[in-house]
Amino acid sequence: MKQNFKLALKRFGFVACVGLTTSVASTLVVAQSSADPNKVLRYVFPVAETGFDPAGVHDLYSAHVNGSIFETLFTYDYLASPAKLVPRTAVALPEVSADGLTYTIRLQKGIYFATDPVFKGKKRELTAADYVYTFKRLLDPNLHSPNSWLLDGRISGMDAAIKQTQKTGKFDYNQPIAGLQAPDRYTLVIRLTRPDQNFPMLLAHQPAGAVAREVIEKYRNKSGFAMAHPIGTGPYMLSRWTPGSRIILKANPDFRSFVWNFKASSPEDQKIVSAMQGKQMPQIGVIDIQVMEEGQSRWLSFSKDEIDLFQLDGELTVQALQNGKLKPELVKKGVQLSRIIDPSIDYHYWNMQNPVVGGFSKEKIALRRAMAMAFSADNYIKILQKGDAKRLQAPIPEGVVGYDPTYKSSIPYSVKAANLLLDRYHYKVGANDWRTLPDGKPLVIEMTVSGSNLRSQQQAEFWKKILDSLKIQMTTKSMPFAEALKLEKQCKTMFKASAWIADYPDADSFMQLFYGKNIHVTNNGCIKIPEFDRLYEQTQKMPPSPERDALYQKMSRVLEVYTPVQIIGARYRNILAQPRVIGFKKHPILPSEWMYIDIDTKK
Repeated sequence: MKQNFKLALKRFGFVACVGLTTSVASTLVVAQSSADPNKVLRYVFPVAETGFDPAGVHDLYSAHVNGSIFETLFTYDYLASPAKLVPRTAVALPEVSADGLTYTIRLQKGIYFATDPVFKGKKRELTAADYVYTFKRLLDPNLHSPNSWLLDGRISGMDAAIKQTQKTGKFDYNQPIAGLQAPDRYTLVIRLTRPDQNFPMLLAHQPAGAVAREVIEKYRNKSGFAMAHPIGTGPYMLSRWTPGSRIILKANPDFRSFVWNFKASSPEDQKIVSAMQGKQMPQIGVIDIQVMEEGQSRWLSFSKDEIDLFQLDGELTVQALQNGKLKPELVKKGVQLSRIIDPSIDYHYWNMQNPVVGGFSKEKIALRRAMAMAFSADNYIKILQKGDAKRLQAPIPEGVVGYDPTYKSSIPYSVKAANLLLDRYHYKVGANDWRTLPDGKPLVIEMTVSGSNLRSQQQAEFWKKILDSLKIQMTTKSMPFAEALKLEKQCKTMFKASAWIADYPDADSFMQLFYGKNIHVTNNGCIKIPEFDRLYEQTQKMPPSPERDALYQKMSRVLEVYTPVQIIGARYRNILAQPRVIGFKKHPILPSEWMYIDIDTKK
């Protein structure tokens, strides 16, 4: 028996926490794109993108582009707070069976992929079969998608298909899967292995954006990904790409426009509503993205009016903000600020598979614990992030379901105690004044640093001083962002800084980072702690509740006991906009807001 999604979520105790409704936040219009080619939004990335295949990329910056090209079944209301799920290519939110296992989703008719020679001059309509193919790709063992965790173990019948692939070496995309069915062109039926209140939000995450099979098969590289030729149904198309330097998107002329009709969630939103209400979207015809790793270069370009939207971070915040507000001289120029606390975590990890820092023996735990005890998150935020972040005691940030403001970490900050701990476990100081391993061999900690910008250098210098205070020798290995991502997926880094922003507004989006089955996917520390995994699997069967929160607290304690990670904090997200930008507000979940804003070409 089918039931309304809203009623189903109430049954799981979820609506009250996240505020989902079945209302659609904008009115769809069956028409060609309303974008003006003379309206150009100039944007900047602080690090290079890695590619444009939803199944193949895992970084925030590529997600900015992919979210504009490929469309998911659901998305989030632009202004709603807390985050509210709404349909995107679906007609409505899903119908859910009484047992919470079967989701029936109806697609809108008349949605088309962008024009491409692979379609041989015909209009290619989006169908339910495209989502079936897209989801199968995420779980194809041969692709090793970094986003497989979205559906791994959740789809009925998929595990058997994966095991068959492991035997034959080839994934059969034509093989029927009980949990992924398209009974007709516009109906998708998904059957889960267990109830999962987060599942609709997983379907709103960018890697679940629909791809066309013929496009992938035509343009895929040796790894099976179509990184350089993205063709989707979204509002924008890739027009030009110089990897690591320049990305230009142009409005998809075949995109169906929609009428901007969002409701204010705060008094500050009312100005946005007044400026945007009733406009056909998208309005902006060109998105011009440059990659600038150096913060001062980004700041100079914005100051010279060469960039329209600009994210402040690190040392740049003090140049533009004072006590969290724009400096008067910027206010006078009409510069706008959108400031939120990101639902995110900054953390450092030690590779649990590394022979020097990994493992579960008492001396290995003591080594990691000592380094964590010598680290001051407060000092890190004050010095490196210029105070523009909020200290976290656990891996769950505020702004997501499951956050506990009363939780306190059990790891103290004490350099003296850290040295005593190392002494106790026989990390002796040698003749060269550096500590050795308990067996007398040299102890050297190698920190992998992404990029060569000032912030990366400062991170390395910060940790060098910490380890110097412990008489532990440290070296630095610098490499491009994409290369570092690849190495950590292969468990080949020893020690590295990392960050994660919520893919959906629930604690599960963060706790899955440390789940053993997500090694080589999102678990960069290659952590496999049986007790943590057992608790995590229990939470997968539970709706948001005090009982689930209690398990999250236990899981946080388990991480503290073994110390594979050092949690730092959640950053403030500060976006500066030039006066000509209309309607911008940073969304806590959506990677980019380009399709919801406008440009005043007269300014």
